[in-house]
Amino acid sequence: MHHLFRLVLGQKDLSRAGDLFSLDDSEIEDSLTEALEQIKIISSSSDYQTNNNDQAVVEICITRITTAIRETESIEKHAKALVGLWDSCLEHNLKPSGKDEDTPHAKIASDIMSCILQNYNRPPVMALAIPIAVKFLHRSNKELCRNMSNYLSLAAITKADLLADHTEVIVKSILQGTV
Repeated sequence: MHHLFRLVLGQKDLSRAGDLFSLDDSEIEDSLTEALEQIKIISSSSDYQTNNNDQAVVEICITRITTAIRETESIEKHAKALVGLWDSCLEHNLKPSGKDEDTPHAKIASDIMSCILQNYNRPPVMALAIPIAVKFLHRSNKELCRNMSNYLSLAAITKADLLADHTEVIVKSILQGTV
């Protein structure tokens, strides 16, 4: 992993997190999967929900990672780690705690969702993502569900067969009004 990612994530050093944006995308591209795995560990810790510093470090790092993935067009290389982090969010509370206030894991899920599902035209990425995407349809975060349904519609246009195994779950979500 790039030494700056190791420092920022290893020490949860918010003061250095912004420095990640001074690095060239190609300089950090080989570190992104490992950084995502470290973020998964941090976000799964028992005090993550209440630790503002850790949340800020994770948000900044995810923004930097998703930007680098988009700019280097390396989504296929990092899709497994992205989907793994995204899936781990399902183990946590995603229901907004107040008006327009997402939980820390809902923020992660939203950022990762847009990075992954904007690549709806890449079947290998969608093959990994769709089984996780449909799980979000039954969670109590309406905004995530709405966004998910938009992305799934795009995926259906491009590669409908990937959604075939999940038709029942999608229809139930529609009938329940979560989508």
